[in-house]
Amino acid sequence: MVRMSGAERRELLAAAALRVIGNHGLSQATTRAIVAEAGMSLASFHYAYRSRDELLTEVMQRVVDGEMSAASLSLKPGSDIRNSVLDGMHAFFDYVRADPAHERALQELLQHALVTPGLHHLARAQYESYHRAATKLLASAALAAGVTWRDPLADAARFVVTMTDGITLAWLADGDTAAAQRTIELAATAIARLADPVPAEPVLAGPAPDSSPASSQDRSGCA
Repeated sequence: MVRMSGAERRELLAAAALRVIGNHGLSQATTRAIVAEAGMSLASFHYAYRSRDELLTEVMQRVVDGEMSAASLSLKPGSDIRNSVLDGMHAFFDYVRADPAHERALQELLQHALVTPGLHHLARAQYESYHRAATKLLASAALAAGVTWRDPLADAARFVVTMTDGITLAWLADGDTAAAQRTIELAATAIARLADPVPAEPVLAGPAPDSSPASSQDRSGCA
């Protein structure tokens, strides 16, 4: 039997839980179902996690980290602000499309956290992660494009997260990829309009030549 570290067990169990929830729903994601999906024993689960909710917390964070990493890696030096935002939103959406079960699982976990006593903080933490990542992405994009955000950066980041949420949920419901991509184009245009060019640094003029009569006489005397 191959021995695994605690980190390896956690990785396999979190990936298995994500598959079970995404394909069969949270109600079917019992501890036994998760270990069966992972090809592990029930004892292995209790070695890696203290509880099912601890595992679900890690699953939520895995999906959020993957989405935000995809968007962040899309930033290209020298892009204008609209294209930077557009690339980030397309990268996020491509990540969602690559495995819709992950996003379905995340939505189920969010609802579970909202209605389960003691777990509401997980839902809040999920969106705090989104907002932090969007804030970082917008700050980097603005620096690369030479623009500044007219409104507080936190508000612009919240707007981005709200847009991506709506696009994702609509696509999960109707599967219309072309419509989602058109919406991303509109969203990127709207977000880019929140930015203004950084004012150019003023050019400091040198001292003006002294044209006073005394100065002219001094020059004549030296000639």
